[in-house]
Amino acid sequence: MKYLLTYFKGMAMGAADVVPGVSGGTIAFITGILDTLIESIKRINPSLFKVIKSQGVKGAFEYINGPFLVAVFGGILTSIFTLSKLISYLLTHYPIPVWSFFFGLILISVVHMLRQVKGFTWVRGLLFSIGVVFAWGITVLNPIALEMSYINIFFAGCIAICAMLLPGISGSFILLLLGMYTSVIGAVKSFDIIVLAIFCLGCIVGLLSFSHLLSALLKRFHDETLVFLTGLMLGTLGKIWPWKQVLSWRENSSGEQVPLQEANLSPMAFEQLTGQSAQLIAAIVAMCVGIALVWGLERFASRQQVSSS
Repeated sequence: MKYLLTYFKGMAMGAADVVPGVSGGTIAFITGILDTLIESIKRINPSLFKVIKSQGVKGAFEYINGPFLVAVFGGILTSIFTLSKLISYLLTHYPIPVWSFFFGLILISVVHMLRQVKGFTWVRGLLFSIGVVFAWGITVLNPIALEMSYINIFFAGCIAICAMLLPGISGSFILLLLGMYTSVIGAVKSFDIIVLAIFCLGCIVGLLSFSHLLSALLKRFHDETLVFLTGLMLGTLGKIWPWKQVLSWRENSSGEQVPLQEANLSPMAFEQLTGQSAQLIAAIVAMCVGIALVWGLERFASRQQVSSS
């Protein structure tokens, strides 16, 4: 039952990672598995060969918390392969309610993370501000037109997977900035084994490298790291604001015109400029659902901790 719940948490992470602007790391933090995930991944290093020699493969599997990792990444992969088409469809046909849902989810997640910090100092306030400015700066960057090559796919996997562990920065959004999002999602939809294998190899290299750094930061500077990550989350809210005006377009790998630069608008300005409905009621409902979902996950995680202790 425990690993089934972990599997569902992994599915929630995977669903978030598919959407540019939403981080699977945020879901991992909210559901209370981020620390365990980082520590488990960190144990996959050259010293694991010594464990295999002394305890065997089964002992090594238990040493890295194998059942937990299989449940998490099994859930993530299930979501990526089953929900990528659905989320792409929803973002195309119902963008305002979908972005409103994620906006509410991230907004309440910021509140949730700040509640974990034990007191604010000027240093923590500065780190929070730096996180906000840094994330906002990333969101206003124009996508880079990287060539669709195997080496670029590998490095894109290295960079994007690091974002998956960070609450606030979306791996999908990093792929979007690198100009590789459409290519990777296309490979998932068409099940292009070569592209997916190279991307996964990059993810593995990035994950094993970055987990050590993040683990050390959370151990030595827990609250400082937390406020910086929370600032990152707050800074990305502009990216997922539901009402936008497209300023310029680009052609993706399929020859389709997709937005390149966008400007945030108020719901009323959106209606005036685009002639489309702002869907304000649907947006508010979707936002409230996102807030309620995080609140529910927080309550559920708290009860799990109490029952386990």
